[in-house]
Amino acid sequence: MITSMTNSRVKNVIALIKKAKTRKEQGLFVVEGTRMVKEAPKDRIKDLYVSESFLMKEENRTFLEKEVAVPFEAVKDEIFAKMSDTVTPQGILCVLQKMDHNLEYMLNQKEGTFLVLEDIQDPGNLGTMIRTGEGVGIAGVIMSNQTVDIYNPKVIRSTMGSVYRVPFCYVDDLSAALRLLKKRGVHIYAAHLQAEDNYDGCLFTGQTAFLIGNEGNGLSDEVSALAQHRLKIPMEGQVESLNAAVSASILMYEAYRQKRGHLTDRNK
Repeated sequence: MITSMTNSRVKNVIALIKKAKTRKEQGLFVVEGTRMVKEAPKDRIKDLYVSESFLMKEENRTFLEKEVAVPFEAVKDEIFAKMSDTVTPQGILCVLQKMDHNLEYMLNQKEGTFLVLEDIQDPGNLGTMIRTGEGVGIAGVIMSNQTVDIYNPKVIRSTMGSVYRVPFCYVDDLSAALRLLKKRGVHIYAAHLQAEDNYDGCLFTGQTAFLIGNEGNGLSDEVSALAQHRLKIPMEGQVESLNAAVSASILMYEAYRQKRGHLTDRNK
């Protein structure tokens, strides 16, 4: 049992939680809670830690044996609390190897709807988009390298496990990635406040990509210029713009609705 804060493994977990640089250098990240541990790909679990009090409950020991079934290290409660990124730790966390995705892999795996993000900064926004993306079955999420780290613990928690299942990648040159999408027959739509067309007047039944920009600055001119169409979400009152995750969710679900209707029509 780990009983000291000076333990090198404890220090490393804390560094992985707090520092994107450490996560990048080691190719590792941390997830917490029974659900996130249960759904984690078993072949990617490097280390599993549980608190002393977690082990005291029979149902938790059964969970470890039957649902997780990987070796674990017990940790004193006060030490585990320092290792955790949550206010009220559930008593279980694991260190995982990062998922390896790239744009070519994503384009070759599945046709459908892509979400393309330019410099999204809020962890909750990114996590929500990924979770919503799984709900509508998107083909993948493509992010600029200035987008918040997807392995940030706040992003991980917001995805509620979808981070394990939704393909994603970071690209150094977002414009080049968009040109490749267009070359592969993906029609690109930019969510833009100066657009003339409302989103509900557009057809998204083919291969589609939605561009979503930074929360404060929106899309850059260079990126938005690569879209075949700009679209907006109509709003009432004095609202100037919607939250980035809300906007992305509306667009993804409209594409999902249209694709489902298109399939239904074809089957009549």
